[in-house]
Amino acid sequence: MFSEDVGLIPKTSFTGMLRTYSTPEMREFLPDALSGLWHTMDTGGFSPDLKARLRRFNGKLFHDATALPLTPDQMALLLKAAEADWTEVEPAIFGTLLERALDPRERHSLGAHYTPRRYVERLVLPTVLEPLRREWTAAQAASARRLDEGQPREARQELVRFLTRLTGLRILDPACGSGNFLYVTLEHLKRLEGEVLAAINAFGHTGLLDLGGGTTVSPRQLLGLELNPRAAAIADVVLRIGYLQWHLRTHGITQLSEPLLDEYQNIRQQDAALRHDPPTPRLDAHGQPVTRWDGTTRLHPATGQPVPDETARTPVLDYPNPRPAEWPEADFIVGNPPFVGPARMRDALGDGYTEALRKAYKGKVPDSADLVMYWWYNAAAAVQRGPAERFGFITTNSLKQTFNRRVMQPFLEGDPAPLTLTFAIPDHPWVDAAEGAAVRIAMTVAERTLTVAAPGQLWILKTESVAEGDEAAEVTFEEQKGLILSDLSIGAALDSANALKSNDGLSNRGVQLYGAGFILTKEEAAAFQNAHTDSVIRPYLNGRDLAGNSRGALVIDFFGLNEGEALEKHPSVFQHILERVKPERDLSKEPRVKANWWLHGRTRDDLRAALAGLQRYIATIETSKHRFFQFIDGQVLPDNRLVVVALDDAYYLGVLMSRFHTVWAAATGGRMGVGNDLIYNKTRCFDPFPFPAATPAQQARIRELAEQLDAHRKRQQTQHPGLTLTDLYTVVEKLRAAQPLSAKDQTVNQQGLASVVLSLHQQLDAAVAEAYGWPPALPDADILTRLVRLNHERAAEEAAGTVRYLRPAYQAPDTVQTSIALAEQAAKPAKGKSAGSPSLPERGTGGEAPFPTELAQQMQTLRDALQQAGQPLTAAQVAARFKRLKADKVEPLLATLAALSLIRLTPEGYAA
Repeated sequence: MFSEDVGLIPKTSFTGMLRTYSTPEMREFLPDALSGLWHTMDTGGFSPDLKARLRRFNGKLFHDATALPLTPDQMALLLKAAEADWTEVEPAIFGTLLERALDPRERHSLGAHYTPRRYVERLVLPTVLEPLRREWTAAQAASARRLDEGQPREARQELVRFLTRLTGLRILDPACGSGNFLYVTLEHLKRLEGEVLAAINAFGHTGLLDLGGGTTVSPRQLLGLELNPRAAAIADVVLRIGYLQWHLRTHGITQLSEPLLDEYQNIRQQDAALRHDPPTPRLDAHGQPVTRWDGTTRLHPATGQPVPDETARTPVLDYPNPRPAEWPEADFIVGNPPFVGPARMRDALGDGYTEALRKAYKGKVPDSADLVMYWWYNAAAAVQRGPAERFGFITTNSLKQTFNRRVMQPFLEGDPAPLTLTFAIPDHPWVDAAEGAAVRIAMTVAERTLTVAAPGQLWILKTESVAEGDEAAEVTFEEQKGLILSDLSIGAALDSANALKSNDGLSNRGVQLYGAGFILTKEEAAAFQNAHTDSVIRPYLNGRDLAGNSRGALVIDFFGLNEGEALEKHPSVFQHILERVKPERDLSKEPRVKANWWLHGRTRDDLRAALAGLQRYIATIETSKHRFFQFIDGQVLPDNRLVVVALDDAYYLGVLMSRFHTVWAAATGGRMGVGNDLIYNKTRCFDPFPFPAATPAQQARIRELAEQLDAHRKRQQTQHPGLTLTDLYTVVEKLRAAQPLSAKDQTVNQQGLASVVLSLHQQLDAAVAEAYGWPPALPDADILTRLVRLNHERAAEEAAGTVRYLRPAYQAPDTVQTSIALAEQAAKPAKGKSAGSPSLPERGTGGEAPFPTELAQQMQTLRDALQQAGQPLTAAQVAARFKRLKADKVEPLLATLAALSLIRLTPEGYAA
């Protein structure tokens, strides 16, 4: 259809052929006719059906083409499509068609999601085009310098040298899907090539190139890896159509030589994460095939509730000799790897594959990392060792969570770090949570660390809205520049803050049931409750209960009892979970969880020990729109979605509720999910957090305010059962920002007395600021820097033997702490750590860098040095940054750059 509309075959010839074979008596012959046509297009020659001599297409596309029989409806749709004009078809639409054609289960197992063009460009430009355009600008500056020296031949050669670079580089998408990233990259490279040819032609020489001989930007440079064979085939077609469209617009059909399609074979159908020997069925100790539940359910005969159908099984395969996949060498790597979280990798990929993948990357990618991090690791390693120069990926915004940062940190930390993030968007809306992945995304671009490092670009989401009828959100950003850290921030080096002994053993997540059958309604519990069951049926609280008014759920808790004791002491309760929990537990992949089916899957023994004897404790919701803490009655068993702090002193509640801790928690815990909710990770948010060294009077004031705030919220929720803390804090934040309130907000404001809540928080913030000895109105960045510095001071104290235990009677019962002598001077940060980000001028200064030998690279290096300096420099100061470089060598180059307006000449010197 595309071929006839652009004139590669006679106009309307294919459409006419379809009409001929669309009749009932002719339709059965259409597959034979199509097979004959495709064979003729492959080899060239006369086509009886088109009544024309056809050019030779070749290019593998038609080598083994097989036509399928069509139903009348399919025939009608095909004819309707052929009657449309395909001349200017947008090749990227094939990605949408592919995703919608995939079975939902297949789509999720592949992690396949179409990426809109604007999102593609948002990553392709900083990954591939911006560094190339900097090189092009440097080549133009070098050419201008040669002209000033009276060397026109050498001036032209500077441009030709860049053209050779442009037409020889390779771009790899190791999860290319239907080829959108590669197609958009090709389009931008062709535009840049056009500018280069125009500049070369300005010297009076022809810019015509051998379009089939590898001297022009073409699909041969775009490499792709794709597991799905249909997607790989579509990617190949997308690149061919995109390239032909450009060629026909630019040169017309006359300069298109045969074969019309080159057989590049640059799109490989392969697994981009794992290599292995042929899969084999897993056998048990008796030599029988091992199977697993395939997800099918049945109704339990006693309860009538859905339970796993143990007869619905699928074989488990092993993948022998697993090892990381091999990628073709490329200069740039860019793409959107699959989105599969660690919790559902086994369901999506299978037990055997997941185990093989984790074995192949042991010590490189933690088992708790998302699937996308295997791509991130491979790309980072390829850039570190070369020849790859830079890579850019779309990932979920959980990239900055602790379990994923562990993959990034070896590449981004050190002195110097192997790689540097040059561009990042920590949080960005995804396409369509209803039809695609219910996530938010991040974008990262990294390159080998340069001796003269330019500041990275960090784009912080400012606004977002979804245009009607458009899958892609309209977004705006605020740009920050500086050293981008592994948590995708600029500022305090939060990852340098380590867990403190003072906080040890006090925080953990609640119990994880591994079976909804443990949960009872009040009515169900009443049927069991007597003097003997009170000890094993407890109040139960999850995240929704904490945010709103509790639903009053209870939970069966056989902790401390073996199976026989549970049956003997509580037979009716035992039968309840026998029917409702054991069928699910029998299919568990964890032997301990399966064997101890009457107990919760994660009993949290350490947390239970910490809570023993407390009348109340502090809790927060792990994943929440707003970060708030409150006291929970000590009899309540917390759910896994709650993070518990085993402290009953309202002083600590007050500090945790203050701005100083919530700013810290937001930065260290990050965000996740389609709602961009805050995550409270106790190992990063609580364990390293340094509490203030408050005086008794300061503690009393904070304690008083915290008790007032906790009591106020609970009182208002009791009076208004529909009031949730999420809604209340949404209004509080609007009041804080002086934003107008909607009708719903006005109701929440009256029910929760949100202005009172805001006032109490403001008083609490001031009291905690006083306890730290800091100004109350510090910017967030300053708060983080001070807290990191204080963490380092406390760590140094602890290393010297002084620990400020938060709950010494529990944490260190044998240790008597009298008083803590504060050092007159702040302790120095731990070796190898710093309280904040190193300023960019500290990196690569001091005359250590070698100066490039090629003129274009010299021009680019000088621009980068001025940009990195952040202030005007004289020629002598610039020269001093490089080994054995004199100012008289630098001065004319800087003058040329200034003449081209690529840098500025100021009274103080040259500036970027």
